[in-house]
Amino acid sequence: MTKNLRNSLASFLCIIMALLLLAVGCAMSGLKTDINTAKADYASTSAKAMCVMEVGSKRMLYNKNQSAKLPMASTTKIMTAITAIENCEDLDKTFEISPKSVGISGTSIYLRKGEKMSMRDLLYGLMLVSGNDASVAIGEQISGSHQKFVELMNKTAQMIGANDSHFDNTHGLDSNTHYTTAYDLALITSYALENETFKDLVSTKNTKIVNTDGKVRYLKNKNKLLNSLEGCCGVKTGFTDDAGRCLVSACERDGMTVVCVVLNCGPMFEESSALLERAFKDYNLIDLTTGYAYNKQIKVNEGKSESVQIGTSGKYLYPLKAEEISKVRYEYNIKDSIEAPVNRGDEVGEIKIFIDKNLHFSEKVVTMEDVRRDSIWSKLKDFVERW
Repeated sequence: MTKNLRNSLASFLCIIMALLLLAVGCAMSGLKTDINTAKADYASTSAKAMCVMEVGSKRMLYNKNQSAKLPMASTTKIMTAITAIENCEDLDKTFEISPKSVGISGTSIYLRKGEKMSMRDLLYGLMLVSGNDASVAIGEQISGSHQKFVELMNKTAQMIGANDSHFDNTHGLDSNTHYTTAYDLALITSYALENETFKDLVSTKNTKIVNTDGKVRYLKNKNKLLNSLEGCCGVKTGFTDDAGRCLVSACERDGMTVVCVVLNCGPMFEESSALLERAFKDYNLIDLTTGYAYNKQIKVNEGKSESVQIGTSGKYLYPLKAEEISKVRYEYNIKDSIEAPVNRGDEVGEIKIFIDKNLHFSEKVVTMEDVRRDSIWSKLKDFVERW
């Protein structure tokens, strides 16, 4: 083999190797891009913290830094509103606005000293246009002072289970010790949405409020998703320099309500909408008690009837992905028989529902009717008739 031929062959092999390496590199690059895209598409967000939760079960569907303690701006007012609703006997009773509620910095409904308004109208001013002055007026009326009402807010948060939250005020203006987490805020909102008054309030797009002197204020909800997202039912926007743009949104479809919290998120409406749409695509709310499979009668010893109907009364609704349904497992522990007399509601067993190896729900199995004890005279009568 001549020197020129050897050099040509070597060059050819080098080119072939380079092409092969390039092809492998492109394939690997393409694979990496697909994986990253799929991962990002699953629950992507630019938010500093995020939590998506199903309201009934409190199951966390997606999350990002959900336990980070962060400022939350006017999403604070979710706690203000539910605390007020639960501690006000008459939302339509009017009261006089004190000087301490006038001129609060930030967003406002421009309350005036001495004017009289109802708690309900102040709540609209609080949740639709984020009136900081309305939040102070609400706190003063409920607890006598803003600070005492804030203490009540913190107690309510603890009762709900929002243990990583602390409130310094009713409005959400920045403070070093005023914070929550995406998880806590989703939990608080899920709790609040179980209250029909709160739910009606935050789903209102436009309204007007009128004081006792006839002064009208027209209010438009700042939550753009109420007009753009199918099934949107609230909840609250927020912004401060420290907190950035914050949004708590909620959406209800086919009986399932989902809450989405994004903290410090520039495109908060767009990303919240995408996360909520993803949740309804990935999950379905399923009543797992419809999967029960057991004999609905058991034997009655010494009874007027030979058997008694048994059953359960509970429902267990839980959001599941399609691939999770096969992981649902039932465990039955039910008596074969019961001694007469039997009273309706007598406990005869228990059913447990597991998903994978985790126990999610259990309920008692009870008798659904009464069965009297068979007497000696009844037995004698039956014997004679048979004879």
